[in-house]
Amino acid sequence: MNNILIVEDEEFLMRTLQDNLNSEGFTTDTAGDGEVAIAKIEKSKPDLILLDLLLPKKDGFYVLNQVKQNPEWKLIPVVVLSNLGGDVEIKKALEMGADDYFVKSQHPIQEVIEKVKDYLEGRK
Repeated sequence: MNNILIVEDEEFLMRTLQDNLNSEGFTTDTAGDGEVAIAKIEKSKPDLILLDLLLPKKDGFYVLNQVKQNPEWKLIPVVVLSNLGGDVEIKKALEMGADDYFVKSQHPIQEVIEKVKDYLEGRK
């Protein structure tokens, strides 16, 4: 079973993503800030990370950098899901190794779920 780590500080969105992914048969874990996210990645090495960029403590760029610089984690797909929709932020995240980037206001939850399924089914 594929395990997805949802790194999101907005409680409603976190629960919505979690409910939708669980109903699709995925197991999920959540982290509300960057420090907790790193600890959970160390503990369980998820199959995919859904990552917000605007987070308390350590931001999503920090988490993304930690994941992509770690030889044990760098192949974990990271899908950024953020309110930051500027070209600078999108380009920076993709250059740092994000596998995909969704601006929250421009993409319905189901589109994000479908992209997650594409990534995980492609790895089977």
